Parts: sequence; C-alpha cells; structure tokens
Amino acid sequence: MRILELDRLAREIPAGAMVAIPPDNSATCAAFARALIRQGARGLRLVGVPVSGYATDLLIGAGCVEEVQSSAVSLDEAGSAPCFTRAIKAGRIRMLDATCPAMHAMLEAAGKGIPFIPIRGILGSDLLTHRPDWRVIDNPFEKGDPIVILPALAPDFAVFHAAAADREGNVWVGRHRELAAMAHAAQRTFATVERIVEGNLTEDERMAPGVISGVYIEAVAVAERGAWPGGLLDEYPDDAEHFLEYARLARSEEGFHAYLARHVMAPAAAAAE
Repeated sequence: MRILELDRLAREIPAGAMVAIPPDNSATCAAFARALIRQGARGLRLVGVPVSGYATDLLIGAGCVEEVQSSAVSLDEAGSAPCFTRAIKAGRIRMLDATCPAMHAMLEAAGKGIPFIPIRGILGSDLLTHRPDWRVIDNPFEKGDPIVILPALAPDFAVFHAAAADREGNVWVGRHRELAAMAHAAQRTFATVERIVEGNLTEDERMAPGVISGVYIEAVAVAERGAWPGGLLDEYPDDAEHFLEYARLARSEEGFHAYLARHVMAPAAAAAE
C-alpha cells in the first residue's frame, strides 16, 4: 500500500476511467473530486453507489465526465444537481439509469467473481427499455417465472473517504459497509483518510468489523475533512449551508466557475475558511 499526496493520487486516474464513488451521505470523496479537477481529468465514467451527488455534479460542471451510471443525481436537501441537469439537456454526457438495488447487485456480482446476478423488482419498469444490457430470462428452476439478470459491474477504480487507515493499508469505514462492496468489485481502490494511525486496525476487536482489508486498498492519501461539504461518521456533520451555496452558484455557468475558482482551484484559501 502506498501513501501519496492527494493531487499525486488523483493523477493515477487516467482519461476515460470508470470510477465508482459513494454519495454525499456515505463518506463521499469530495476532496479527491476537487483534486481530479485540478489535474484536468477528462472522459470519466462515474458510477454512483447507489446514487450521486455533489462530487459528481462538480466533476460534470468542470468538464471531467463523459458518462454517469447511477440511480439518481441530486443534492438532496439542497435540491437538484444543476451541472448534471444542464449537461443532460445539452447532450454533453450519457446517463445510464439504474435503481439502488441494481447498483448494489451489479457490484456484488463483480465482487463475487460471477458474470451476472438475478434481481426482482425491475420487471414492468421502462428501465428495461433503456438498459439493453439488463435481460429478462426464465427462472431455470421454475417455469413461467421471469427474472431480470444484470451484468457484473467492475469499475476500474473505487474511491472513497474514510476516517483512518493504518500503514498496512487497512481502512476503517465504520458502519458504511457498502464501501467494502465497492472495493471488492473494483480493479483498483484508492482511499482518502482523515489520518494515518499506528498499529494494525484488524487486530482491534472494536475496530475490525468496520475495516476494509488492505488487500483491497492500493493507495491512500491524507485529506483532512476530505468529505466536506459532506459529513463523515461521527467526525463532522454535513455543511448544509455550503451545499445551499453551491446549489445557488451552480445554477449558472458563471456562478459555477466562480465556485471553482474559490473552492477548487484555490483549495488552501477554501480550507482556511
């Protein structure tokens, strides 16, 4: 496991990569998204697990994204995602619609090393019209019982933020076990963390249930308050006022670029606020 500077870690993501990221309420990798923008990332195919929010909208607005696969893209209490909405209307990005159970199921299949996974609840939905890669077959164990099969989804990268990592690469994510599903499914996994701790997190009976093994983690970067403006476990809460500020500014291209200049391209100034 490597410990890198944040911007150095972001440079590991090549153009066109498929990158899975969690939503605002699940240890979102907001600092990493801002670093990707500073590195001039392009053509990214984002996977929202299972939904997308601030980080996705920010990357879309900065011109880093070609495709989004998710069950929703929104800023929750702050309203719709302005950059996503503009990009969809202008045809600048491709959207692969899904459902929350479908997103989790496809990642689970990849983590288990199987090519597809069956799921119910989608039959009768128009999602099947828009997702030709989702197929309806007959249940091989019971005639007359149709079921949907979804292909395994193995992103090139999974990236998330967490409270702590040790020097063995073990990362403590607490109760957010969906992050483990991302790490198991992805070809490579990066984590940003609040801090590096000494010792081995898997040897602590209290911490071990919330740890993703270093077997799945390729590299880590320290990024204090790296989920901001999202919250992180019991470390710090969501910054609701900042989400509202972003939503207000991002309604226009001019406002969005003003936001970028202040909070992304000048990160030291933003961190000092």
